[in-house]
Amino acid sequence: MSIHSVPVKTLAGESTTLGQFAGQTLLVVNVASKCGLTPQYEGLERLQQTYGERGFSVIGVPSNQFAGQEPGTAEEIETFCSTTYGVSFPLLEKTDVNGPDQHPLYAVLTTQPDAGGEAGDVQWNFEKFLVSAQGEVVGRFRPGTQPEAAEVLAAIEAQLP
Repeated sequence: MSIHSVPVKTLAGESTTLGQFAGQTLLVVNVASKCGLTPQYEGLERLQQTYGERGFSVIGVPSNQFAGQEPGTAEEIETFCSTTYGVSFPLLEKTDVNGPDQHPLYAVLTTQPDAGGEAGDVQWNFEKFLVSAQGEVVGRFRPGTQPEAAEVLAAIEAQLP
């Protein structure tokens, strides 16, 4: 299944696919509002501002699977992200990234190994997957990797025109 044909829902509950982002490089990140890594929203938003005009977008995917750190409703998540971090990138609906109810998007993403060669389950909030403009998963960065780490920036730059 092409990553662009995976059905998803926006945070507002509208059905769509990632096909609307075909031709753009994406950084898909499972996010949470009450996590020690939540300040990574700042770096993600800077990536959006820096590279957005070059055909790049961050896609935030709220998930409550890790210690219940995303307990809010869609409206609460939207308010938190916009007022606390000025998030301008798209957010999808709250999603299971692991387990029996794993979203099809993450069934595709988690086949990508990280730099150490390990694929499989998402480890924690703020795991990042780089998707090429053609819809291929081309990179994976574990939660502790900051959005603006040298290896992330180099990988994004390599995908952009």
